[in-house]
This record gives sequence, C-alpha cells and structure tokens, in this order.
Amino acid sequence: MSSVARVTTITVRSETSFEDAVATGIARAAQTLRHVSGAWVKEQKVEASEGKITAWSVTLEVSFVLE
Repeated sequence: MSSVARVTTITVRSETSFEDAVATGIARAAQTLRHVSGAWVKEQKVEASEGKITAWSVTLEVSFVLE
C-alpha cells in the first residue's frame, strides 16, 4: 500500500525551551491536521535581553499523510 504525504511549515515560540516549542508545535498541528507523522526542525532561534535568553523559537516542517 502506498501513501502520499504533505508538508506544511509552522513557527512556534516558547518561553521555556526548544523542546517545549517543538512539542507545542506538534500538538497544535495535530489539532488541525489529521495523520501527523513527523516533523523536521528547519530553524532554531533565541530571543535575548540583557544577556539572558527570554524565548526559544523553532520553524518546523510538519508532515502529514493524506487520506
């Protein structure tokens, strides 16, 4: 049996960590998209203020299988 997947790009920001940003992004994508099968972290970035990290951001390429 063959399958076809589609990829969509999302950006997620967390005030906790990169891991939290990725988990939040996958959970949110799964609320809207059916059959989320994985994600690729395309970009990571941090926001800083006065030498301290204040937020972590990731750009995810989320894959989902089409019905």
